[in-house]
Amino acid sequence: MLFKTVLRDNVSYLIKRSLHKNVCLSKRENPIERTFRIISSDIQRTFSKIKNFRRPQLVSAIPTYTDILVVGGGAMGSSVAYWLKEKTNFDSFNLVVLEKDMTFSKCSTSLSVGGLRQQFSLPENIQMSLYGFEFIRTLKRRFGPEAEVNFTPHGYLVLASEEGAEQLIDNSKIQRDLGASNIILNANQLKDRFPWMNVDGIELGCLGLEKEGWFDPWSLLHILKKGAIEKGAQYIHGEAVDFKFEVKEASNFQGAEEDYYCPSEVVIKLANGQLINIHFSLCIIAAGSESGKIGESLNIGTGKGILTVPIPVERRKRYVYSFRCQGEPPGLNSPMTIDPTGAYFRRNGLGGDFIAGLSPDIEDEPDTSNLDVNYEFFDQKLWPILANRAPVFNAVKVNSAWSGFYDYNTFDENGIIGSHPYYSNIFLATGFSGHGIQQAPAVGRAIAELILKGRFQTIDLTRLGFNRLLLQEPMNEIQII
Repeated sequence: MLFKTVLRDNVSYLIKRSLHKNVCLSKRENPIERTFRIISSDIQRTFSKIKNFRRPQLVSAIPTYTDILVVGGGAMGSSVAYWLKEKTNFDSFNLVVLEKDMTFSKCSTSLSVGGLRQQFSLPENIQMSLYGFEFIRTLKRRFGPEAEVNFTPHGYLVLASEEGAEQLIDNSKIQRDLGASNIILNANQLKDRFPWMNVDGIELGCLGLEKEGWFDPWSLLHILKKGAIEKGAQYIHGEAVDFKFEVKEASNFQGAEEDYYCPSEVVIKLANGQLINIHFSLCIIAAGSESGKIGESLNIGTGKGILTVPIPVERRKRYVYSFRCQGEPPGLNSPMTIDPTGAYFRRNGLGGDFIAGLSPDIEDEPDTSNLDVNYEFFDQKLWPILANRAPVFNAVKVNSAWSGFYDYNTFDENGIIGSHPYYSNIFLATGFSGHGIQQAPAVGRAIAELILKGRFQTIDLTRLGFNRLLLQEPMNEIQII
């Protein structure tokens, strides 16, 4: 039971205090008698402890019960763990984070490009990313002078053709109304500011002036993880392979027509193959691209009624290419540039190196059974777009490339945040479709608020809850990659 240890200790203390008070009032002793009685009692207790001394038993590193279980230890899960501990007394409840890859070598967080922007059309996404910047800005104040993610504040430049120009203006206004800082530039202004750019086919561009840029996602992950551990969270190297349920009989609930099955135990496969069980009171699913599969273990998507609706999150693979510009590269202040085609590029360091990527067409979605990189995709699909937008990129040399998985929400490509409508003790923080790393600080704080206070307090994320799936009301971004 949540907080049961603290409650038990407090009750025990009150009982002992009451008994002591009654003994003292039962009779009046003179000071000498009272002194001898206390000394005699202390001596007896000391000998009793020596007589009954037993070698303390070793406590298992893996508990059989935790108040809160977080499935997924990437940036999202670690943020949830950090904020739950940050907002409470460190020892007031047990919290376990379950992660199947403690190296995080294949984690979506580690393999992302670490972008931070407010250029969205949904107010919730704008607000979460604004807080993402504030969180990074105050990292050292919160975590100490060693906390560093190497934030590069050169902003985003989102380009629009004539077809998308009006929407770009509307998006910019929403962003600025919520506290973002950006300007709209026409083609001539873009050319004056960025001489390296070919503006053919470009009507407008929206340039972020503040609070946007990119950072090292690996560093942010480890800062969040370290912060959670220091506040009492326990990380376990293992994979959730199944869940067990506690049956609540319908007769115990007025108006209930059938028994209620409440998730109460997770079956974990450890790194050595051993299976163990951990009981829990609350569980947060923050497992990234594995969240849909975790949901199936809870009968979400395979059950009856509300449980027929799955967690619509699946694994998608994207390529990131690192290349060197052979000619005079765009200036050091060049922003993360997003072409109307969806292709993006930005500087990678202070030399002539850049990274770039592009989401493939639906029919060309790559195989997700491995992390192999398709270099032909760069030559055939991405490079022509880069060379058209920045003619200096006609002469480039690919240095390296990597691929990574991310949690693609097939319903509307936005995060699913909050409690499950059927399981009152299951919460979700998944489906961010590539935006998770910049929104992790805000989402972790939001989940902590929801669990500890019963509602969102700082940013109202109600519209991004699971209920929108039941109502078939997608929260789509408009002309946003």
